[in-house]
Amino acid sequence: MSIPKISDSEWEVMKVIWKSSPLTSEEIIASLSEKKDWSPQTIKTFINRLLKKGAIGYEKTSRSYVYYPTISEKECVLAESKNFIERVYDGAAAMFFANFIEEKALSEEEIAKLKNLLEGKKRK
Repeated sequence: MSIPKISDSEWEVMKVIWKSSPLTSEEIIASLSEKKDWSPQTIKTFINRLLKKGAIGYEKTSRSYVYYPTISEKECVLAESKNFIERVYDGAAAMFFANFIEEKALSEEEIAKLKNLLEGKKRK
């Protein structure tokens, strides 16, 4: 299954749905209204776009529709990361990671985790 291109605003809707689903549009609107200055109609537009893209699905209950993700957050993050590395670094993941590590302060725990990941890659 190919992962659809999701806009920044649509990501906000997806985060709510990934966190707790199934949800009605009213529940999605209530959750986003706490952090975004979007009208209910704007949020419904994002929900409809995500439906058309196949990122979410819905079920009709007795009184309303409930929405659920059809793709996982991990799949979307991975696809978005690959897209970014392709676009910005011409696919050179090592250059991306080198730039990121040089610029970001890392805790001992983060450094240990990165070392373990790299050692795991080396063994494969």
